[in-house]
Amino acid sequence: MLLRRFGQVASLLALLLVEVPAIALSIAMLLLSFALGMIFLFPPQAMMVRRIAELNRRLMRKWVDVGIEPPYLPAPPPPVPQADGMYRSGRTLYTTPRVPARNYRWKWLASDPATWRDMMWLVLDPVVKAALVPVFVLLPERGLRVYALWSELLLDATTASRLAGQVSHLRRTRNLAADSQAAEMRRIERDLHDGTQARLVAIGMTLGAVEQLVDDDPSAAKALLAKARDASSETLTELRRVIRGIHPPVLAERGLADAVRALAMDSPMQVTVDVDLPHRPEPPVEVAVYFAVSELLSNSARHGDARSATVDISSNGSNLRITVTDDGMGGADPAKGSGLSGIERRLAAFDGVLALNSPPGGPTTVTMDLPQVLPQHWAGNLSKMPRWKSATVFLLWATGWCPTFPQGLVAGIFKIFDVDEKAWFLALYMPEVWQWPVILGMITLGVLMYVVAMWLPSTHNRERWFEHAQPTKPWC
Repeated sequence: MLLRRFGQVASLLALLLVEVPAIALSIAMLLLSFALGMIFLFPPQAMMVRRIAELNRRLMRKWVDVGIEPPYLPAPPPPVPQADGMYRSGRTLYTTPRVPARNYRWKWLASDPATWRDMMWLVLDPVVKAALVPVFVLLPERGLRVYALWSELLLDATTASRLAGQVSHLRRTRNLAADSQAAEMRRIERDLHDGTQARLVAIGMTLGAVEQLVDDDPSAAKALLAKARDASSETLTELRRVIRGIHPPVLAERGLADAVRALAMDSPMQVTVDVDLPHRPEPPVEVAVYFAVSELLSNSARHGDARSATVDISSNGSNLRITVTDDGMGGADPAKGSGLSGIERRLAAFDGVLALNSPPGGPTTVTMDLPQVLPQHWAGNLSKMPRWKSATVFLLWATGWCPTFPQGLVAGIFKIFDVDEKAWFLALYMPEVWQWPVILGMITLGVLMYVVAMWLPSTHNRERWFEHAQPTKPWC
C-alpha cells in the first residue's frame, strides 16, 4: 500500500514535466491571442489546459476517491439557418455554419469561468506540489488527500456551472416532453378520426335513412334504429378507450398500484403485480409509469408471445424502480419500433433511464429507474453547523489568502527575481538560509487553512446524513 502511494506521488510529480511546458505554451498562446489578435490560438489553448485538468480529475477519482465534477458550461448548440438559409453571427450573415460555429465556440470558451480557473490551477499547481513535497515524502496518503482537496478547490464544479448544466438538461427534457406530448396528441387525433369520428358519421347517415323510411317502411326504419343504437354503444366504448388513453380514471382515483393491477386484470397474460411504495408519486410520474407499464405489457402479449409476466414497482429512498419481466420469445429491439423509444421519451422528462435485457428465446426484462421522484421526509432532520464551526470556517476563508498569496507566492516571486523592495513580506526580512523555508511554510499554511475550511462543513452531519440516506431496500 505504501509503495503504491509513493508510486502515485512520483507520478503526480512527474506530471510537472508536462505542466511546466504547458504553462509556458499557454501563456504564449494567450498573449498572441489577445495582444496580437491571433484569436484562432485561444480555443486550442483552452482545450489543452482542459485536457490536463481532466487528467488530474481522473487521477484524483482513481487514487483518492475524490469525485471532482467537470465545471464547464454546456457547449453551444450548432448554428441554425434562418428562413432564407443564411446563418447569422452577430450582425453578419454567412452562407455556411462554419464561421458562426467557430465564433460560438470561441465565446463559449472565453466566457466560461472554468476556463480561467483551469488556467489558474495550472499556473499554481507546480507551486502547490513543491509546497507539499515534505508531506508527500513523510505521509504520502495524507499528502495525496490534501492535494486532492486543492484540486477540488479550483477544478470542481461550481453552483453556477451546475445550474447551467441543469438548465441545459431541462431544455433537452422539455423538448423531449414536448415531442412526446405532440406524439400523444397525434395518436389521440388518429384514434378519434379513424374510430369515433367514422362511427358518428355512420350513425348520422343511418339516422338520415331512418327519416326517409319512417313513413313508407316503418319496419325497415326500426331495423336501422337498432343498428344506430348498437353503433352508438360501440362509439361510447371507443370514446371510453380514448379517455383511458389520455388519463385513466382509476389512476387519478386510486393511484398507481391499483391502476397497474387493473392493467394486469385486462391483460390476456397472467400478470403478477408487486408494488412497494411508502408514498404515492406525483401525478405526472404516475402517468408516465402507468403508460410505460401498459406499453410493455402490450408488447409482451402482441410481439413477445408471452403467457405470463411480472411487474415489480419499488422504491430506494426517493428513487423509483419499475421492472417488467415476461416469459416471451425475447429479441426485443428499440430500433424495430416496439414502443420502447416512446417510453424512453416519457422517462427522460424525469431523468429516467430504461435498461433492456431480451436475449433471443427470452425472457425479456425491462428495468426503468426514475431518480429523485418520490417525496422524502427526513431531509429536514439534519441540523445546522454550530456557531463556533461557522465562525471558524469564515475566519479561515477570510484570512487564508494572506499566507498563501502575499506572504507566500508574491514573496517567492520577489525572491526569484531578486527584487530589492521587501515591503511587508516577512520571509524577506529573515536570514538568507531561512527565506525559502519560510516562503514554502507560508504557502503550506495558507493551503492548509483552505483545506480545513472545506473539511469542516463536509464532515458535519456526515454520520447522520448517511444514517438517513441508507437504502431501505437494496436493488437486486
